[in-house]
Amino acid sequence: MAAANPLRAYAAVTAAYWAFMLSDGALRMLVLLHFSALGFTPVQLAWLFLLYEVAGIVTNLGAGWLAARFGLAATLYGGLALQVGALVALGQLDPGWSVPASAAFVMGVQAVSGVAKDLAKMSAKSAVKLLAPAAEGGLFRWVAWLTGSKNAVKGLGFFLGAALLALAGFQAAVWGMAAVLTLILIAVALFLPAGLPGRMKSSEAWSGWRSKDPRVNRLSLARMFLFGARDVWFVVGIPVYFQAVLSDGTADGRRAAFFLVGGFMALWIILYGAVQAAAPRLLGGKRQSLATVTAQAIRWAALLVPIPFALAAAAWVAGGPAPWLTVTLVLGLMLFGFAFAVNSSVHSYLILAFGAAERITRDVGFYYMANAAGRLVGTFLSGVSFQLGGLPLCLVTAGAMALCSWLTARRLSLA
Repeated sequence: MAAANPLRAYAAVTAAYWAFMLSDGALRMLVLLHFSALGFTPVQLAWLFLLYEVAGIVTNLGAGWLAARFGLAATLYGGLALQVGALVALGQLDPGWSVPASAAFVMGVQAVSGVAKDLAKMSAKSAVKLLAPAAEGGLFRWVAWLTGSKNAVKGLGFFLGAALLALAGFQAAVWGMAAVLTLILIAVALFLPAGLPGRMKSSEAWSGWRSKDPRVNRLSLARMFLFGARDVWFVVGIPVYFQAVLSDGTADGRRAAFFLVGGFMALWIILYGAVQAAAPRLLGGKRQSLATVTAQAIRWAALLVPIPFALAAAAWVAGGPAPWLTVTLVLGLMLFGFAFAVNSSVHSYLILAFGAAERITRDVGFYYMANAAGRLVGTFLSGVSFQLGGLPLCLVTAGAMALCSWLTARRLSLA
Protein backbone atom coordinates (compact mmCIF):
# COMPACT_ATOMS: atom_id res chain seq x y z
CA MET A 1 0.00 0.00 0.00
CA ALA A 2 3.02 2.32 0.23
CA ALA A 3 3.75 4.75 -2.58
CA ALA A 4 6.93 4.35 -4.62
CA ASN A 5 7.83 7.93 -3.70
CA PRO A 6 6.06 8.64 -0.39
CA LEU A 7 7.30 12.24 -0.05
CA ARG A 8 6.15 13.17 -3.55
CA ALA A 9 2.78 11.50 -3.00
CA TYR A 10 2.41 13.30 0.35
CA ALA A 11 3.22 16.64 -1.33
CA ALA A 12 0.64 16.02 -4.07
CA VAL A 13 -2.07 15.03 -1.60
CA THR A 14 -1.28 18.06 0.56
CA ALA A 15 -1.45 20.43 -2.42
CA ALA A 16 -4.84 19.02 -3.47
CA TYR A 17 -6.10 19.34 0.10
CA TRP A 18 -4.86 22.94 0.29
CA ALA A 19 -6.74 23.86 -2.89
CA PHE A 20 -9.92 22.32 -1.59
CA MET A 21 -9.75 23.99 1.82
CA LEU A 22 -9.03 27.40 0.27
CA SER A 23 -12.32 27.11 -1.63
CA ASP A 24 -14.12 25.69 1.43
CA GLY A 25 -13.13 28.61 3.65
CA ALA A 26 -13.99 31.17 0.98
CA LEU A 27 -17.38 29.58 0.31
CA ARG A 28 -18.33 29.56 3.99
CA MET A 29 -17.48 33.23 4.43
CA LEU A 30 -19.25 34.18 1.19
CA VAL A 31 -22.47 32.48 2.28
CA LEU A 32 -22.33 33.75 5.87
CA LEU A 33 -21.66 37.41 5.08
CA HIS A 34 -23.86 37.58 1.97
CA PHE A 35 -26.96 36.25 3.72
CA SER A 36 -26.25 38.15 6.91
CA ALA A 37 -26.25 41.35 4.81
CA LEU A 38 -29.59 40.26 3.32
CA GLY A 39 -31.09 40.28 6.83
CA PHE A 40 -31.08 36.58 7.77
CA THR A 41 -31.44 36.02 11.53
CA PRO A 42 -28.79 34.05 13.48
CA VAL A 43 -31.03 30.94 13.47
CA GLN A 44 -31.62 31.26 9.71
CA LEU A 45 -27.86 31.60 9.15
CA ALA A 46 -27.24 28.48 11.22
CA TRP A 47 -29.80 26.56 9.15
CA LEU A 48 -27.83 27.34 5.98
CA PHE A 49 -24.95 25.23 7.30
CA LEU A 50 -26.86 22.41 8.99
CA LEU A 51 -27.13 20.13 5.96
CA TYR A 52 -23.41 20.71 5.34
CA GLU A 53 -22.70 19.11 8.70
CA VAL A 54 -25.35 16.37 8.34
CA ALA A 55 -23.79 15.45 5.01
CA GLY A 56 -20.43 15.26 6.75
CA ILE A 57 -21.73 12.74 9.26
CA VAL A 58 -23.12 10.45 6.57
CA THR A 59 -20.15 10.93 4.25
CA ASN A 60 -17.53 10.05 6.83
CA LEU A 61 -19.22 6.73 7.49
CA GLY A 62 -19.47 5.94 3.78
CA ALA A 63 -16.17 7.49 2.69
CA GLY A 64 -14.08 5.00 4.63
CA TRP A 65 -15.90 2.14 2.92
CA LEU A 66 -15.58 3.79 -0.51
CA ALA A 67 -11.85 4.30 -0.05
CA ALA A 68 -11.47 0.70 1.06
CA ARG A 69 -13.20 -0.44 -2.13
CA PHE A 70 -11.97 2.06 -4.74
CA GLY A 71 -8.85 3.69 -3.31
CA LEU A 72 -7.90 7.01 -1.76
CA ALA A 73 -7.12 8.67 -5.09
CA ALA A 74 -10.71 8.07 -6.25
CA THR A 75 -12.24 9.64 -3.15
CA LEU A 76 -9.83 12.60 -3.35
CA TYR A 77 -10.82 13.29 -6.97
CA GLY A 78 -14.47 12.82 -6.05
CA GLY A 79 -14.23 15.45 -3.31
CA LEU A 80 -12.67 18.03 -5.62
CA ALA A 81 -15.19 17.36 -8.40
CA LEU A 82 -18.18 17.67 -6.06
CA GLN A 83 -16.89 20.99 -4.74
CA VAL A 84 -16.70 22.31 -8.31
CA GLY A 85 -20.28 21.16 -8.81
CA ALA A 86 -21.41 22.90 -5.62
CA LEU A 87 -19.84 26.19 -6.70
CA VAL A 88 -21.41 25.98 -10.16
CA ALA A 89 -24.81 25.28 -8.58
CA LEU A 90 -24.47 28.21 -6.19
CA GLY A 91 -23.80 30.44 -9.19
CA GLN A 92 -27.42 29.75 -10.25
CA LEU A 93 -28.85 31.45 -7.15
CA ASP A 94 -31.43 34.03 -8.24
CA PRO A 95 -31.65 37.23 -6.14
CA GLY A 96 -35.36 37.35 -6.97
CA TRP A 97 -36.15 34.14 -5.12
CA SER A 98 -37.99 34.29 -1.80
CA VAL A 99 -36.11 33.85 1.47
CA PRO A 100 -37.40 30.27 2.06
CA ALA A 101 -36.54 29.25 -1.52
CA SER A 102 -33.06 30.79 -1.32
CA ALA A 103 -32.39 29.18 2.07
CA ALA A 104 -33.52 25.74 0.87
CA PHE A 105 -31.39 25.99 -2.27
CA VAL A 106 -28.28 27.09 -0.39
CA MET A 107 -28.77 24.35 2.21
CA GLY A 108 -28.83 21.76 -0.58
CA VAL A 109 -25.70 23.17 -2.19
CA GLN A 110 -23.97 23.27 1.18
CA ALA A 111 -24.86 19.60 1.66
CA VAL A 112 -22.99 18.76 -1.56
CA SER A 113 -20.04 20.84 -0.35
CA GLY A 114 -20.12 18.97 2.96
CA VAL A 115 -19.89 15.63 1.15
CA ALA A 116 -17.00 16.99 -0.91
CA LYS A 117 -15.11 18.33 2.11
CA ASP A 118 -15.22 15.08 4.04
CA LEU A 119 -14.26 12.94 1.05
CA ALA A 120 -11.18 15.12 0.59
CA LYS A 121 -10.34 15.23 4.29
CA MET A 122 -10.66 11.48 4.86
CA SER A 123 -8.54 10.78 1.77
CA ALA A 124 -5.74 13.13 2.79
CA LYS A 125 -5.62 12.08 6.45
CA SER A 126 -5.73 8.35 5.67
CA ALA A 127 -2.96 8.71 3.09
CA VAL A 128 -0.69 10.19 5.76
CA LYS A 129 -1.05 7.05 7.90
CA LEU A 130 0.12 4.92 4.99
CA LEU A 131 2.81 7.28 3.64
CA ALA A 132 4.47 8.58 6.83
CA PRO A 133 8.01 7.37 7.57
CA ALA A 134 8.38 4.64 10.17
CA ALA A 135 10.97 6.67 12.09
CA GLU A 136 10.00 7.73 15.60
CA GLY A 137 7.80 10.82 15.52
CA GLY A 138 7.38 10.72 11.74
CA LEU A 139 3.62 10.23 11.84
CA PHE A 140 3.08 13.03 14.38
CA ARG A 141 5.17 15.48 12.31
CA TRP A 142 3.52 14.64 9.00
CA VAL A 143 -0.06 14.77 10.28
CA ALA A 144 0.64 17.96 12.27
CA TRP A 145 2.04 19.66 9.17
CA LEU A 146 -0.85 18.53 6.95
CA THR A 147 -3.49 19.60 9.48
CA GLY A 148 -1.80 22.86 10.43
CA SER A 149 -1.03 23.97 6.89
CA LYS A 150 -4.54 23.03 5.79
CA ASN A 151 -6.07 25.30 8.42
CA ALA A 152 -3.73 28.16 7.54
CA VAL A 153 -4.87 27.85 3.93
CA LYS A 154 -8.51 27.67 5.03
CA GLY A 155 -7.93 30.88 6.98
CA LEU A 156 -6.73 32.54 3.79
CA GLY A 157 -9.94 31.23 2.23
CA PHE A 158 -12.00 33.09 4.84
CA PHE A 159 -10.29 36.35 3.92
CA LEU A 160 -10.52 35.53 0.20
CA GLY A 161 -14.26 34.95 0.49
CA ALA A 162 -14.82 38.24 2.31
CA ALA A 163 -12.61 40.13 -0.15
CA LEU A 164 -14.31 38.61 -3.22
CA LEU A 165 -17.73 39.46 -1.81
CA ALA A 166 -16.73 43.07 -1.22
CA LEU A 167 -14.89 43.57 -4.51
CA ALA A 168 -16.56 41.29 -7.07
CA GLY A 169 -19.93 40.35 -5.62
CA PHE A 170 -21.45 36.98 -4.81
CA GLN A 171 -22.09 35.57 -8.31
CA ALA A 172 -18.70 36.51 -9.79
CA ALA A 173 -16.93 35.11 -6.73
CA VAL A 174 -18.47 31.62 -6.91
CA TRP A 175 -17.99 31.33 -10.68
CA GLY A 176 -14.35 32.39 -10.43
CA MET A 177 -13.69 29.88 -7.65
CA ALA A 178 -15.33 27.10 -9.66
CA ALA A 179 -13.09 27.83 -12.65
CA VAL A 180 -9.89 27.85 -10.60
CA LEU A 181 -10.76 24.66 -8.70
CA THR A 182 -11.52 22.90 -12.00
CA LEU A 183 -8.02 23.70 -13.23
CA ILE A 184 -6.56 22.40 -9.97
CA LEU A 185 -8.54 19.15 -10.24
CA ILE A 186 -7.16 18.62 -13.76
CA ALA A 187 -3.62 19.32 -12.57
CA VAL A 188 -3.93 16.91 -9.64
CA ALA A 189 -5.30 14.17 -11.90
CA LEU A 190 -2.39 14.67 -14.32
CA PHE A 191 0.45 14.96 -11.85
CA LEU A 192 -0.51 12.83 -8.85
CA PRO A 193 2.29 10.23 -8.80
CA ALA A 194 1.58 6.56 -9.30
CA GLY A 195 1.57 4.49 -6.13
CA LEU A 196 -0.74 6.59 -3.95
CA PRO A 197 -2.31 4.01 -1.62
CA GLY A 198 -5.24 2.58 -3.44
CA ARG A 199 -7.81 -0.11 -2.91
CA MET A 200 -7.73 -1.72 0.51
CA LYS A 201 -9.61 -4.89 1.45
CA SER A 202 -12.20 -5.44 -1.24
CA SER A 203 -14.14 -7.68 1.12
CA GLU A 204 -14.48 -4.98 3.80
CA ALA A 205 -18.10 -5.03 4.98
CA TRP A 206 -20.23 -1.89 5.34
CA SER A 207 -21.32 -3.09 8.78
CA GLY A 208 -17.79 -2.61 10.16
CA TRP A 209 -18.14 1.17 10.38
CA ARG A 210 -17.70 1.36 14.17
CA SER A 211 -14.28 0.65 15.65
CA LYS A 212 -13.77 -2.19 18.11
CA ASP A 213 -11.01 -0.18 19.79
CA PRO A 214 -12.47 1.76 22.77
CA ARG A 215 -9.71 4.36 22.39
CA VAL A 216 -10.96 5.27 18.91
CA ASN A 217 -14.55 5.56 20.15
CA ARG A 218 -13.66 7.67 23.20
CA LEU A 219 -11.38 9.93 21.17
CA SER A 220 -14.15 10.38 18.60
CA LEU A 221 -16.60 11.45 21.32
CA ALA A 222 -14.08 13.92 22.76
CA ARG A 223 -13.55 15.26 19.24
CA MET A 224 -17.29 15.78 18.81
CA PHE A 225 -17.52 17.96 21.91
CA LEU A 226 -14.27 19.80 21.05
CA PHE A 227 -15.50 20.97 17.66
CA GLY A 228 -18.92 21.72 19.06
CA ALA A 229 -17.21 24.06 21.55
CA ARG A 230 -15.55 25.94 18.71
CA ASP A 231 -18.47 26.16 16.30
CA VAL A 232 -20.92 27.37 18.94
CA TRP A 233 -19.23 30.77 18.77
CA PHE A 234 -17.39 30.50 15.44
CA VAL A 235 -20.20 29.85 12.95
CA VAL A 236 -22.76 32.53 13.79
CA GLY A 237 -22.27 34.22 17.17
CA ILE A 238 -18.95 36.03 16.85
CA PRO A 239 -19.22 36.94 13.12
CA VAL A 240 -22.70 38.43 13.63
CA TYR A 241 -21.56 40.29 16.77
CA PHE A 242 -18.49 41.72 15.03
CA GLN A 243 -20.46 42.72 11.94
CA ALA A 244 -23.00 44.55 14.13
CA VAL A 245 -20.18 46.36 15.94
CA LEU A 246 -18.13 47.22 12.86
CA SER A 247 -20.82 48.16 10.31
CA ASP A 248 -22.69 51.47 10.32
CA GLY A 249 -25.46 50.06 8.13
CA THR A 250 -24.41 51.79 4.90
CA ALA A 251 -23.18 49.93 1.80
CA ASP A 252 -19.62 51.18 2.39
CA GLY A 253 -19.87 50.28 6.07
CA ARG A 254 -20.98 46.74 5.23
CA ARG A 255 -18.09 46.30 2.78
CA ALA A 256 -15.61 47.52 5.40
CA ALA A 257 -17.16 45.15 7.95
CA PHE A 258 -16.84 42.25 5.48
CA PHE A 259 -13.10 42.87 5.28
CA LEU A 260 -12.65 43.24 9.02
CA VAL A 261 -14.76 40.23 10.01
CA GLY A 262 -13.21 38.11 7.28
CA GLY A 263 -9.76 39.30 8.31
CA PHE A 264 -10.29 38.33 11.92
CA MET A 265 -11.70 34.91 11.06
CA ALA A 266 -8.84 34.36 8.61
CA LEU A 267 -6.21 35.41 11.13
CA TRP A 268 -7.73 33.13 13.77
CA ILE A 269 -7.68 30.12 11.44
CA ILE A 270 -4.15 30.88 10.17
CA LEU A 271 -2.71 31.18 13.67
CA TYR A 272 -4.65 28.07 14.71
CA GLY A 273 -3.08 26.22 11.79
CA ALA A 274 0.40 27.46 12.66
CA VAL A 275 0.04 26.19 16.23
CA GLN A 276 -1.24 22.84 14.95
CA ALA A 277 1.80 22.45 12.70
CA ALA A 278 4.13 23.34 15.59
CA ALA A 279 2.37 21.09 18.13
CA PRO A 280 5.01 18.29 18.09
CA ARG A 281 7.71 20.83 19.05
CA LEU A 282 5.46 22.59 21.58
CA LEU A 283 4.82 19.28 23.31
CA GLY A 284 8.48 18.41 23.71
CA GLY A 285 9.82 17.31 20.34
CA LYS A 286 9.48 14.15 18.33
CA ARG A 287 10.38 11.64 21.04
CA GLN A 288 6.91 11.40 22.50
CA SER A 289 5.48 8.02 23.45
CA LEU A 290 1.83 7.26 22.76
CA ALA A 291 1.10 7.30 26.49
CA THR A 292 2.71 10.74 26.84
CA VAL A 293 0.70 12.21 23.96
CA THR A 294 -2.48 10.72 25.42
CA ALA A 295 -1.73 12.44 28.73
CA GLN A 296 -1.14 15.70 26.82
CA ALA A 297 -4.56 15.34 25.20
CA ILE A 298 -6.20 15.21 28.62
CA ARG A 299 -4.15 18.12 29.98
CA TRP A 300 -4.86 20.44 27.05
CA ALA A 301 -8.56 19.58 27.06
CA ALA A 302 -8.69 20.82 30.66
CA LEU A 303 -6.84 24.06 29.78
CA LEU A 304 -9.46 24.94 27.16
CA VAL A 305 -12.46 24.81 29.52
CA PRO A 306 -12.18 28.09 31.51
CA ILE A 307 -11.59 30.36 28.50
CA PRO A 308 -15.14 30.54 27.04
CA PHE A 309 -16.64 30.81 30.53
CA ALA A 310 -14.39 33.81 31.28
CA LEU A 311 -15.36 35.46 27.98
CA ALA A 312 -19.05 34.80 28.73
CA ALA A 313 -18.66 36.56 32.07
CA ALA A 314 -17.06 39.55 30.34
CA ALA A 315 -19.90 39.72 27.79
CA TRP A 316 -22.50 39.53 30.59
CA VAL A 317 -20.81 42.34 32.56
CA ALA A 318 -20.61 44.53 29.44
CA GLY A 319 -24.32 44.10 28.77
CA GLY A 320 -23.88 44.90 25.07
CA PRO A 321 -21.29 45.94 22.46
CA ALA A 322 -18.41 47.91 23.95
CA PRO A 323 -14.85 48.67 22.76
CA TRP A 324 -13.26 46.97 25.77
CA LEU A 325 -15.42 43.88 25.25
CA THR A 326 -14.43 43.65 21.57
CA VAL A 327 -10.73 43.80 22.50
CA THR A 328 -11.27 41.22 25.26
CA LEU A 329 -13.06 38.90 22.85
CA VAL A 330 -10.31 39.15 20.25
CA LEU A 331 -7.58 38.37 22.80
CA GLY A 332 -9.61 35.66 24.55
CA LEU A 333 -10.54 33.91 21.31
CA MET A 334 -6.90 33.94 20.21
CA LEU A 335 -6.04 32.21 23.51
CA PHE A 336 -8.91 29.78 22.91
CA GLY A 337 -7.50 29.15 19.44
CA PHE A 338 -4.06 28.28 20.82
CA ALA A 339 -5.42 25.68 23.26
CA PHE A 340 -7.91 24.40 20.70
CA ALA A 341 -5.17 23.97 18.07
CA VAL A 342 -3.00 21.87 20.39
CA ASN A 343 -6.03 19.73 21.27
CA SER A 344 -6.92 19.28 17.62
CA SER A 345 -3.38 18.39 16.55
CA VAL A 346 -2.99 15.82 19.32
CA HIS A 347 -6.34 14.28 18.38
CA SER A 348 -5.30 14.08 14.71
CA TYR A 349 -2.17 12.18 15.69
CA LEU A 350 -3.92 9.89 18.16
CA ILE A 351 -6.59 8.72 15.70
CA LEU A 352 -3.87 7.62 13.27
CA ALA A 353 -1.80 6.08 16.07
CA PHE A 354 -4.79 4.21 17.54
CA GLY A 355 -6.22 3.16 14.17
CA ALA A 356 -5.19 -0.15 12.64
CA ALA A 357 -3.48 0.14 9.23
CA GLU A 358 -5.70 -2.53 7.69
CA ARG A 359 -8.86 -0.52 8.44
CA ILE A 360 -7.48 2.99 8.75
CA THR A 361 -10.00 4.53 6.34
CA ARG A 362 -12.86 3.14 8.43
CA ASP A 363 -11.44 4.39 11.75
CA VAL A 364 -10.62 7.81 10.31
CA GLY A 365 -14.08 7.97 8.73
CA PHE A 366 -15.77 7.16 12.04
CA TYR A 367 -13.63 9.74 13.84
CA TYR A 368 -14.47 12.47 11.34
CA MET A 369 -18.12 11.46 11.47
CA ALA A 370 -17.96 12.42 15.16
CA ASN A 371 -16.12 15.61 14.16
CA ALA A 372 -18.96 16.50 11.77
CA ALA A 373 -21.55 15.67 14.44
CA GLY A 374 -19.84 18.15 16.77
CA ARG A 375 -19.91 20.82 14.09
CA LEU A 376 -23.58 20.09 13.43
CA VAL A 377 -24.50 20.49 17.09
CA GLY A 378 -22.26 23.53 17.45
CA THR A 379 -23.71 25.18 14.34
CA PHE A 380 -27.28 24.69 15.51
CA LEU A 381 -26.53 25.86 19.05
CA SER A 382 -24.61 28.86 17.71
CA GLY A 383 -27.70 30.31 16.07
CA VAL A 384 -30.14 29.27 18.82
CA SER A 385 -28.01 30.39 21.80
CA PHE A 386 -27.12 33.72 20.20
CA GLN A 387 -30.72 34.48 19.32
CA LEU A 388 -32.06 33.46 22.76
CA GLY A 389 -29.35 34.83 25.03
CA GLY A 390 -26.95 36.86 22.94
CA LEU A 391 -23.20 36.53 23.19
CA PRO A 392 -23.09 35.48 26.90
CA LEU A 393 -25.28 32.41 26.35
CA CYS A 394 -23.40 31.57 23.16
CA LEU A 395 -20.07 31.52 25.03
CA VAL A 396 -21.47 29.65 28.06
CA THR A 397 -22.68 26.95 25.67
CA ALA A 398 -19.19 26.76 24.17
CA GLY A 399 -17.76 26.33 27.66
CA ALA A 400 -20.17 23.50 28.43
CA MET A 401 -19.11 21.68 25.26
CA ALA A 402 -15.43 22.14 26.14
CA LEU A 403 -16.12 20.73 29.61
CA CYS A 404 -17.74 17.63 28.08
CA SER A 405 -14.72 17.19 25.79
CA TRP A 406 -12.35 17.20 28.77
CA LEU A 407 -14.50 14.75 30.77
CA THR A 408 -14.54 12.39 27.78
CA ALA A 409 -10.81 12.75 27.09
CA ARG A 410 -10.05 11.75 30.68
CA ARG A 411 -11.36 8.28 29.85
CA LEU A 412 -8.62 7.75 27.26
CA SER A 413 -6.25 6.86 30.09
CA LEU A 414 -8.57 3.98 31.06
CA ALA A 415 -8.46 2.30 27.63
